[in-house]
Amino acid sequence: MAGTTLTPGETAPPRGRAVAAPGGAPRAPRTLRPRTLLITAVAWLLAAGFLLPYVEMVITALRPASELRDAGYLPSSFAWANFVDVWRESHLGDNLRVTLLVAGGSTLLVLLVAIPAAYYTARVRFRGRKLFLLLVLVTQMFQPTSLLVGLYREFYQLGMLNSVWTLILCNAAFNLAFAIWILTAYFASIPEALEESAMIDGLGRGGALLRITLPLAMPGVVTAMIFTFIAAWNEFVMGLTLSTIPENQPLTVGINSFIGNYTVQWNFLFAGSVIAIVPVVILFALIERKVVSGLTAGSVK
Repeated sequence: MAGTTLTPGETAPPRGRAVAAPGGAPRAPRTLRPRTLLITAVAWLLAAGFLLPYVEMVITALRPASELRDAGYLPSSFAWANFVDVWRESHLGDNLRVTLLVAGGSTLLVLLVAIPAAYYTARVRFRGRKLFLLLVLVTQMFQPTSLLVGLYREFYQLGMLNSVWTLILCNAAFNLAFAIWILTAYFASIPEALEESAMIDGLGRGGALLRITLPLAMPGVVTAMIFTFIAAWNEFVMGLTLSTIPENQPLTVGINSFIGNYTVQWNFLFAGSVIAIVPVVILFALIERKVVSGLTAGSVK
């Protein structure tokens, strides 16, 4: 430790423990600064503000139908049967299955196409490279709603309406440009000398990509995966237009069916919303460790 001289055979005390002063009395523990306390309090207030709508959503999902218009914050009793009824009396199970297939399939397709495309763009200085990246970025300016009529006519002529594959292709197409742009920046930041060293040791270009470059670019891959999955999970307009059969519609469209012309089934609406966010929360809980490990992943020569 700085400022402390150790005699032969003496070891430094573990971190976090009180260190004895020269007189034998332990030193006072470290006190928190007022600035640190203020920042911590503000952070907790912001976290509470972000979590409050979700708490209200869960409480409303558990309200009995007779208490939906009551002014009290908490219901007199929690109706856990709302989750069973919304699952039994609607196509929510089929909608959840479709959304999982669409989000997972779109994410997988985007990564399969974006990783080699971004790697080639970052490593090869071909003619028109900057123009290609500019066109990739420009495609992000087009909203799916502006292309719905053309997409509907095209898939109608191909006989692919009310198909999960149609939604997978559309979601992958609209998220591919962003993934290529993100991954190109990550691949370009990795020194090419690492791949050259690996190829000297006997790896080919594909092996160097899979075993050297891709682990180092894992934060970018995870970022592209998260954005693609969330965008496909929350997509509404294309699912509403290209799927007209209730059991073939995604979850966002299925939840919207609880909003009628004259009444809104608030308990079922919020119960379906709670069911919809659970897979996303689980995904983030699993991905968090991958993000941290991806920051330190690499190769050893």
